[in-house]
Amino acid sequence: MSFLLPGTSLSDAAHRRPAGWGAWLLLTPLALWLLLFVVVPTVMLVVISFCQRQPDAIGEIVYDFTLENYGRALDPLYLKILGKSVLYALVTTALCLVIGYPVAYFIARAGDRWRNILLLLVMIPFWTSFLVRTYAWISILSSNGFLNAALIGLGWIEEPIPIMYTPYAVVLGLVYNYLPFMILPIYGSVEKLDNALVEAAYDLGARPGHAFFRVILPLTRPGIVAGFFMVFVPAIAMFAITTLMGGGSDPTIGEVIQKQFLAARHAPFGAALGTLLLLLFFVALLLVRPRASRSEEAAA
Repeated sequence: MSFLLPGTSLSDAAHRRPAGWGAWLLLTPLALWLLLFVVVPTVMLVVISFCQRQPDAIGEIVYDFTLENYGRALDPLYLKILGKSVLYALVTTALCLVIGYPVAYFIARAGDRWRNILLLLVMIPFWTSFLVRTYAWISILSSNGFLNAALIGLGWIEEPIPIMYTPYAVVLGLVYNYLPFMILPIYGSVEKLDNALVEAAYDLGARPGHAFFRVILPLTRPGIVAGFFMVFVPAIAMFAITTLMGGGSDPTIGEVIQKQFLAARHAPFGAALGTLLLLLFFVALLLVRPRASRSEEAAA
């Protein structure tokens, strides 16, 4: 004989049953992967950031505690580079949100047949390397590329427009490569949206704009937050796109870190810059996550 509390079903009791050894064994590969490729590298990064570089042997690390790397990382020169990188990432994230939200909403509201086709179109860029896509944009935006050739052929301009190696080209490359990372999580939130709540807002006399900003947007905020971090985090540390489309004359923090590890062979200083980036990500997560949690509770 089994006893259940009033209002508790058998399925609820089953869901609350403690996980057995089988469930923990299924999590073992994921736990090992996170330990080996996330936790251990992060700990090593933090440890190396407090070390010194052997002055006589380039690239050699001396495991003596020092704060010199962080003092250098907080120099106004590198703080300016970090601020510019944050600006690039914020502009990229904002443009991805403005473009991606309507696309995600349209896909989620489309019929089953068109929804699958549109999702496939969004995910097609993942089938090729981002470097290939970046070089394709370089061939389009260069002075003798397709865009300038088309504009000159149409008689709209007389000389090529210098688009490449400008901040506009960098932002364009970042938006193009990271736009799917904004569309997909927002699509998931819109698809789970309870249409009864939207219809109730209309029945109560809400206008479309009012219903969107007061009902739809708050309930899809978890997808927006997920898309924000999926775009902002890699965009701020990206160095390949900024180097190829920005020319490298005005470096970002990702380029500086890459050069410290590979060209300058100063791993401790590069690790200090990387650790500061991690702290920036954690601060952003702490600021944004509580609001996303409240939105998830409201949606539930």
